[in-house]
Amino acid sequence: MSEAGEASSLLEVKNLAVEFRTGNGRIQAVKGVTFDIRRGEIVSLVGESGSGKSVTALSILGLVPNPPGKVSAGKIFFDGEDLLQATAKRLRQVRGSRIAMVFQEPTNSLNPVYRIARQIAEQLKWHGVTSRKLVMEKTVELLSQVRISDPQKRQKDYPHQFSGGMQQRVMIAMGMSCGPDIIIADEPTTALDVTIQAQILELLRDQIKLNNSSLLLITHNLGVVARYADRVNVMYAGQIVESAPSEELFDRPRHPYTRGLLKSVPRIDRKITEQLETIPGQPPDMTEEISGCAFHPRCNKASDRCRNEQPPMIKVSESSAVACWENYYAD
Repeated sequence: MSEAGEASSLLEVKNLAVEFRTGNGRIQAVKGVTFDIRRGEIVSLVGESGSGKSVTALSILGLVPNPPGKVSAGKIFFDGEDLLQATAKRLRQVRGSRIAMVFQEPTNSLNPVYRIARQIAEQLKWHGVTSRKLVMEKTVELLSQVRISDPQKRQKDYPHQFSGGMQQRVMIAMGMSCGPDIIIADEPTTALDVTIQAQILELLRDQIKLNNSSLLLITHNLGVVARYADRVNVMYAGQIVESAPSEELFDRPRHPYTRGLLKSVPRIDRKITEQLETIPGQPPDMTEEISGCAFHPRCNKASDRCRNEQPPMIKVSESSAVACWENYYAD
């Protein structure tokens, strides 16, 4: 692998570490995270709240607030360029035009006092579309692409005149406005009902195919991962503990945390009287130093080695790896 990562990788995150200074001490939010995204694929970061998924995503675009946050180590290569070495001006050029982000709460992202058309127009103008006529045409086209009916009329509405699902469609339209290479979707279906969730995710997948771009999908919903992701990275306590193609991960989960997540998901092939399993305990306190594997206090297979030594990512097949001593001697 070259310093700039594999030629086939559009984005490569290498050994990323992010910390926050707080009144309670230093929080190691992300510790040595490594993954990549190839053009045209959907890669997922999955894990419990607080596992470091969103902080990882914000680091890619240089959006971690400093202070109190700081990227303390690692490299983030995008199309051969290390974004962690880029100037603030360069990052502003990349945001939106090359890498776009769809946040989980559109209500907090859309300005309530501006019409939808103006908010999409600002995005287009910022990245060089100066013709008023072209901006108006593009705005209507984008709203139509995300399946908002009567876009010519609805573009004149304010955010509060849209439902939560429709607001998220507007956010996707804004994200796709400059034809980015990668969309980062951070819990894009939060607070939406199941039917609308499916519509939003189908829409994102269609837009990725239409524009030959890639998607980094951040979620805690394994059902979403199973249906949409090509590859999955499972995060726990700021680290990736398992990485595998989606089909392989669901067919043969190797990390005890991954298995615990899967057993806690309702399935239609289970008896109606069968209770879901739970993962005992709580995630570790990130302000404290963690000895050994971060998951060992919650793992029923933990050994002395698990308690004292942190396992490396062990390659267990051509396309998958796991950080677990249980798999150290796997074929």
